[in-house]
Amino acid sequence: MVKSEGKSLIPATVNTRILITQPKPSSEKSPYYDLAKKHNAELVFHPFIRLEGLSAKEFRKQKIDITKYSAVIFTSRNAIDHFFRMCEEMKVSVSQDTKYFCVAEAIALYLQKFILYRKRKVFFGADGTNKSIFDVINKHKENESFLYVCSENQQDSDIVNWLKANNCSFELGFMYRTVSNDIKSVMNNQRYDIICFFTPSGIRCLLDSYPDFGKSDTVVGTFGSGTFRACGQEGLKATIVAPSEKSPNMAVALDNYLASREKTAGKKAK
Repeated sequence: MVKSEGKSLIPATVNTRILITQPKPSSEKSPYYDLAKKHNAELVFHPFIRLEGLSAKEFRKQKIDITKYSAVIFTSRNAIDHFFRMCEEMKVSVSQDTKYFCVAEAIALYLQKFILYRKRKVFFGADGTNKSIFDVINKHKENESFLYVCSENQQDSDIVNWLKANNCSFELGFMYRTVSNDIKSVMNNQRYDIICFFTPSGIRCLLDSYPDFGKSDTVVGTFGSGTFRACGQEGLKATIVAPSEKSPNMAVALDNYLASREKTAGKKAK
């Protein structure tokens, strides 16, 4: 069952109810739909946060000259959208020699929306983890000055700390900010077996509204090292974790978890 904005597909039975704290996928080919059918799961999509782009006037206060950086670091498609939006608003022409370092291949491929991908220098981590992109950046750090495009109130501290520890020439470029959404419509009087988070702000949004959530038996899933770390800092246990070697994205992580749980339940039934 996939539900969003009042629309749903109801299977014969529902074994698991899952809340995905992101917008409903726009493509019908999303792996989430296959997941719902395979495990008779009900999926509810509702973003816990939304992004607001900073204006060019706000960005100028940071006194950052985008053209002075030879490389740009992206950890999300949103960061890419806002980077090129800001360049357009400020009438900045990005050099064809600019290097792009992306945490995952899927993010790197998204650059095709804005650049001639094959003619640019694009790098990405092998498995979508911070460690893998650090290995790539490490090979180039001596000759590059990096602009890490991120949220005004949410950065991946692992990346920031690594750049500092490894004496990289870098600057944080705040081009958007995260704002909490209203979540009461999906949380009040409704129970979920699993809730999946994709940002530390999403976790904070939930706990601000429901401080006793940690006492529930809801299974928590996290995507990204920053989200995983925030989960622990807030006293929550992340049972489903992505990305990893076996679970490159949340859909695969959920599939692996549900398959393992169903296998264990089958053995107990015998």
